[in-house]
Amino acid sequence: MSPRTGTVDQDLIPANAQNRYGVRKSDLPLSCPMPGMYLWNSHPKVFIPVAATGEAKCPYCGAQYYMLDDAGGSAS
Repeated sequence: MSPRTGTVDQDLIPANAQNRYGVRKSDLPLSCPMPGMYLWNSHPKVFIPVAATGEAKCPYCGAQYYMLDDAGGSAS
């Protein structure tokens, strides 16, 4: 049997565990909760338009997302 995404035996990021997340172009299109986060204790999936201004906030949980530069540092 193949492992299922989002099961409790996986090492995923807790959803909404922090208030600010740095994301890269490879994460676009960005949704909250992000892939790799547990979904059972989160809100419905919503797309976040972070590429437009470099920062955006989730309307459900208030998590702030910001674009990281290509060199690996932060854009802010």
